[in-house]
Amino acid sequence: MVRSLWTAATGMNGQQANIDTIANNLSNVNTTGFKKQRVEFEDLLYQTIRTAGTPATEDTITPVGVQMGHGVKVASTLRMFDQGSLQSTGNISDIAVQGEGFFRVLQYDGSYAYTRDGSFKIDSDRQLVTSNGLKVIPEITFPEGYRQETVAISQDGRVTVKVGDLDDPVEIGIMELYRFQNPAGLSATGENLFKQTPASGESITGRPGFEGFGKTIHKFLEMSNVSTVSEMVNMIVAQRAYEFSSKAIQTSDNMLQTAASLKR
Repeated sequence: MVRSLWTAATGMNGQQANIDTIANNLSNVNTTGFKKQRVEFEDLLYQTIRTAGTPATEDTITPVGVQMGHGVKVASTLRMFDQGSLQSTGNISDIAVQGEGFFRVLQYDGSYAYTRDGSFKIDSDRQLVTSNGLKVIPEITFPEGYRQETVAISQDGRVTVKVGDLDDPVEIGIMELYRFQNPAGLSATGENLFKQTPASGESITGRPGFEGFGKTIHKFLEMSNVSTVSEMVNMIVAQRAYEFSSKAIQTSDNMLQTAASLKR
């Protein structure tokens, strides 16, 4: 019974982690480019009281053993990189990726980060940057005297704009996308950014629309891939599992109370 107290407690801790993850998903339902997480569990160590296959008699062996489990733990929080819905914004600096790939940005410490958030801005130096001022790589710099209403980004990443009174658009750069063998191995650092890790592998560079990379959709943003209905169902399931574990603790406590109150 004492074992059951601790075993049920691990179940409550596990479901608490599940609820924390669901709450984070729901809180980011309107975050541009957000990718939801899913908690995965695994059972803890087992106490083997009798090993299967031990001799029962001279001619027979026990067909099954006796093992007592010790509960559950969180194995991983898997990030799901499903495509989010695309929303039209009409903003000239907004870009969505339809398909596989990340934008690369240069952080203040000189390292690279990756994002699906294409809500870019044009700063005072006419450079394409994130909302926090991080430069998009490769750098896109608009020429002096460009006409904002003429900015165009094709599905294969070509950035063109008309300058001054010229009627012909000028190509000022080409967007690049980056993908990973294991995107679930990326490390989220906040601000809609991911960092490369040994688990994700090295980044693979490509041009939008080629070699399996997604397309760049101008004046659109990719919204969060969180489904509020699914998350609410998952929350109910997690809440019930939490209640079941708490009931197991109450039952074990009642049994201990009964045993302690026995009289001759």
